[in-house]
Amino acid sequence: MEVDKEFEIDLEGSQTLRLLCYEKCYNKTKQNKEDGESSDRIMGKGQIQLDPASLQGKDWQRTVIPMNGIEVKLSIKFTTREFSLQRMPSRKPMGVFGVKISTVTKRERSKVPYIVRQCLEEIERRGMEEVGIYRVSGVATDIQALKTAFDTNHKDVSVMMSEMDVNAIAGTLKLYFRELPEPLFTDDLYPNFAGGINLSDSVAKESCMLNLLLSLPEPNLVTFLFLLDHMKRVADKESINKMSLHNLATVFGPTLLRPSEKDSKIPANPTQPISMGDSWSLEVMAQVQVLLYFLQLETIPTPDSKRQSILFSTEV
Repeated sequence: MEVDKEFEIDLEGSQTLRLLCYEKCYNKTKQNKEDGESSDRIMGKGQIQLDPASLQGKDWQRTVIPMNGIEVKLSIKFTTREFSLQRMPSRKPMGVFGVKISTVTKRERSKVPYIVRQCLEEIERRGMEEVGIYRVSGVATDIQALKTAFDTNHKDVSVMMSEMDVNAIAGTLKLYFRELPEPLFTDDLYPNFAGGINLSDSVAKESCMLNLLLSLPEPNLVTFLFLLDHMKRVADKESINKMSLHNLATVFGPTLLRPSEKDSKIPANPTQPISMGDSWSLEVMAQVQVLLYFLQLETIPTPDSKRQSILFSTEV
């Protein structure tokens, strides 16, 4: 049997791509069939080493990975940091992708963008126990269909989402944050977050990191706290979905935090293979650690002057 699935994965800073192939096995009893209960059976595992030096200068590198009798054919392309940082704003009048988060929330008269609320609501409804939620890639055509729906103010987007694979919804959410013209943690504050996470004094680190967080523009701050609470709830089901706080930080860190094109220390056309000692990998590690730091905090203490502005539970 031959299956063709198209999807895209952003592998910035990664050295190894590991693949897990599994199928859903529904229990045989009539009652369980009616309930839709299933278990996952691993069919094969495989991995490939990512070497930017060998990928450069090629349109695509096609690779076959054998996995216990299953062949996975991949097409891999290296994209320079200079190109990957470019963000194309939506051409739709009511578009949300590639549009500043402050513009979207002001237009919607909300504290958290509608797309974020809708995606998280659907994922919490039926994706919290999905193995590898946020790590498993959704089908690219489904993600593009959802992107178009949100960009055209599609009235039936919630119905559309209810019929789609939950991984496509998770992929749409990640794509939204990835295509923001400025990352959620902002270009200006990114170097400070990256420096603050390396402070050795725990008291100084906490003071620095919290002050930086509360310095974010209000739409960015409220949206991040909304997302942060969701990620903690996902991690609460780690025994089922296999998504720990560290896994979530690895997925979202490089999406929510990234250097601006002018501040990037990575050359557009590196001549040497990227290793863990290179600044690229160090940047990614810092991005993951910043998000993990906030995920591991039990609460985010806020001064009274900020507290009222982030009480979004009934106002989003």
